[in-house]
Amino acid sequence: LDDLGLLGALERVITELSAGLSVQVRVEARSALPPLRAAVEVAAYRIVLEGVTNVVRHAQARHCAVRLWPGGDVLRVEVEDDGAGGAHLRPGHVGLRGMRERAEELGGTFELTSAPGGTRLVAHLPLLDAPPRLDVRA
Repeated sequence: LDDLGLLGALERVITELSAGLSVQVRVEARSALPPLRAAVEVAAYRIVLEGVTNVVRHAQARHCAVRLWPGGDVLRVEVEDDGAGGAHLRPGHVGLRGMRERAEELGGTFELTSAPGGTRLVAHLPLLDAPPRLDVRA
């Protein structure tokens, strides 16, 4: 990340991860990414890496798109595939929980939708510092 930036680091690791596999993964950025806080950059990188790893291992997909879209005060991070859908996805799964926690720790959101024909995960990561999150348990 330090040397290549978010886009370069993602392109490199995704090329290595998908080498020799039948799934084609492409990384798209709608516009130039603004300078990102280190926490946002790391969260986006880890969320994408976990999402693409799930696609490669479980989705039976032919195509996967990674999209990074800055807009307003958030970075939208999206991983979408054309695979079998979410039969393999369990809400409490460590990887899914980790992606959600990474987004929420920054004051962002995470959502996952899946059906036969594909899965899409979307994280909205705030570009600005969010107030600290209180962990209130009833």
